[in-house]
Amino acid sequence: MNRFSVDGKALGDWAKFHDYFASEFGFPGYYGRNMDAWNDCMSDYCYEHGIVSLRIDDAGALKDRNPEIFAALVECSAFINWRATKEGGDPLIVLSYWA
Repeated sequence: MNRFSVDGKALGDWAKFHDYFASEFGFPGYYGRNMDAWNDCMSDYCYEHGIVSLRIDDAGALKDRNPEIFAALVECSAFINWRATKEGGDPLIVLSYWA
């Protein structure tokens, strides 16, 4: 399992959110910086490198300051897992947070 952690305060707006994931996970230069592209790039990363455990420190700050980003992260991670398990595979993303 590949373990990552991020401070929820660092994901406070969409630009910072996409900057973090593009940099940390090595998304390609054509990454579209939207959640559809995030789903595809995170899925590709997981299929290549294995399950990702993402700990979000101070998730409450992210949820309070930008609930849309927090909800998108949770919902899109769940979608990636649903899509993987629907095809008979294992979940790909484990989120760990306290908000």
